[in-house]
Amino acid sequence: MKVIVLGAGIIGTASAWFLKKQGYDVTVIERQPGAAQETSFANGCQISVSHAEPWANPAAPMKVLKWLGKEDAPLLYRFRPEWLQWKWAVAFLRECTAARTDENIRNIVALCEYSRQTLQAVRAETGIQYDHLTRGILHFYTEEKEFQDSLPAAKLMRDLGCPRESIGADEVIRIEPALASIRNKIVGGDFTATDESGDVFKLTTGLAKKSEEAGVEFRYSTTITRLITEGAGAAARVTGVEIINPDGRHEVLTADTFVVAMGSFSQQLVKPLGIDLLLYPGKGYSATYKVINPDAAPSVSLTDDGYKLVVSRLGDRLRVAGTCELNGYGRELNTTRCEAITRRTRELFPDGCDYENPTYWTGLRPLTPSNVPYVGKTRFANLYLNTGHGTLGWTMGCGSGRAIAEIVAGRVPEIDFAFTGLPRWNRARQVVTQAA
Repeated sequence: MKVIVLGAGIIGTASAWFLKKQGYDVTVIERQPGAAQETSFANGCQISVSHAEPWANPAAPMKVLKWLGKEDAPLLYRFRPEWLQWKWAVAFLRECTAARTDENIRNIVALCEYSRQTLQAVRAETGIQYDHLTRGILHFYTEEKEFQDSLPAAKLMRDLGCPRESIGADEVIRIEPALASIRNKIVGGDFTATDESGDVFKLTTGLAKKSEEAGVEFRYSTTITRLITEGAGAAARVTGVEIINPDGRHEVLTADTFVVAMGSFSQQLVKPLGIDLLLYPGKGYSATYKVINPDAAPSVSLTDDGYKLVVSRLGDRLRVAGTCELNGYGRELNTTRCEAITRRTRELFPDGCDYENPTYWTGLRPLTPSNVPYVGKTRFANLYLNTGHGTLGWTMGCGSGRAIAEIVAGRVPEIDFAFTGLPRWNRARQVVTQAA
């Protein structure tokens, strides 16, 4: 049975790896000249099960209003004459209730934990080196209200089996001494020893190479133009994908099954088929700095709550990423936002890095209003989705790839998650509801 995977970021590459392990003949189509060239290229690099709270939560509406018009705001919403943006925003507000937030957290944590375990297994099996660290993730707070508001979320994480422990300011500094320069501003934190960090680009490209060695075909520099279908109702199927090959010629590639893993661009591909995904690009930023004083730079992965930034040590590099800009599909760098990242990083670790020669980057995170991704079936019998992972694509990547391979094989993954188009199973393996 032949499967075509559309997209070669961490989601598509992991899907291809696990589909091949299931025994399928797999081809991956990617418009870039290699794997992990877009959103998986230079993100924050955290495997963060502990901080899986969605952007949509009861406190979000007031924060968004406060940040409107501020170029360096953690979340910048630019009003555009786009129906999708407005529709997405209304759905986002609906997800901000306490009940919806709790349900979304449960789904996100379940997939993140499943994915972390899967990543660990992939690492052990393949031996891929990707600057990974297993020193946990430390989240620190500089505002007392934000710290107090975090305590219920930390308790919910513990109730869900994630060991996120709330700690005082002195313990924050003990875990990461490089934060000593701002000790007087830190009011508390929380620490999850089981969380990890690592370079998603290195893991994805390494996994693509291993997949090729196992027989997966990667067709790079190939543009996907449309999906071709036949039939109607329950008999509707995708028969092929139209592409423009590296020579500039149109082709139609056929397969038995298709998996859409194109991140923010998934919505545009499937909408002509009547599949209306609530998926909008959130432009995220990162900066990478050369570490010049290892003792003055952090060795534990960090989350800076006040500035909504994450910090990861990647060998002799420091990656700082965050903020989100809802402003269409453009990826141009906003100088103000770039400078804000460097200004904050220099404040945190004044002697740790070379701040005169940063490497800035932007990528489009595929955001759903709930932050719960689309993983599962569509109304077309042989078309599957693995997209919409938002800010947690790296955290969820290996687990989502493993899960979609199970679903394609006709099995329900051993995870309590609202898979698209599948019955919802609880841990006792009983049907409890039907996913959207």
